[in-house]
Amino acid sequence: MVRQEGGRNRHEPVYSLAVVVGRVLFGGLLRLKPVVSGIEHIPRSGGAVLAITHFGYLDFALTEWVTWTHTRRRIRFLATKSAFDTPVVGWLLRAMRHISVDMKAGRDAYTNAVDGLRSGELLGVFPEAGVSASFTVRELKTGAVRMAAEAGVPIIPIAVWGGQLLRTKNRPTRLREAFHAPILVGIGEAIEVRADEDPTAATECLRASMKSLLDSAQASYPRSGHGHWWQPAHLGGTAPTPEEAAITEAERQRRKAAAHV
Repeated sequence: MVRQEGGRNRHEPVYSLAVVVGRVLFGGLLRLKPVVSGIEHIPRSGGAVLAITHFGYLDFALTEWVTWTHTRRRIRFLATKSAFDTPVVGWLLRAMRHISVDMKAGRDAYTNAVDGLRSGELLGVFPEAGVSASFTVRELKTGAVRMAAEAGVPIIPIAVWGGQLLRTKNRPTRLREAFHAPILVGIGEAIEVRADEDPTAATECLRASMKSLLDSAQASYPRSGHGHWWQPAHLGGTAPTPEEAAITEAERQRRKAAAHV
């Protein structure tokens, strides 16, 4: 009898194909150099929320790549409804059992996520709610903590550094920069959240852990980022400061809202 917990051994041909494509793209064509620390903190069974930094559009795929390589576990990611509404992409997301998030009515996504966690799934979440153009950990939403508390599962903080070289916000993709790029993935110790715990305080604890993992990854990154666009300003790079990035993002959102009026 095939064990169903968390989808680890369930036959999922589309997800399996996506893993193969990822291995060919990342390991074969781009020849990325993943360096993973703390993989032992990913549980081998049972539900958990994976709270991931978000500096590049492919951070989700990089996280799944290293997780699958070491644990053979699949991750279900929260993705925007607009992605699910896109032809082909939407079909792939549904076939891989990712979870659609409607920003105007998020309760269904929350309920589905908690149900998945209770059934033993790994749930991938980007608690900053968008790519950070400053390449720093911004303030987090409390949803990841609240879902973990309600489902009775731990939160695993994860920092991915180097993924912005593949594809990120406001930058064209340059294969020269992406080829052989070091990808550092730091995985922290599980954070347990009680059902009666203040979600704001627990979220601050999560952010501190994610920031510590990121600091370590940035300090040990084998490429010098001094004067480069992909390095945060406080480390000598030319990325916008958090304040500058926030102003730019607010203006982008304003133009987007005006276009839909």
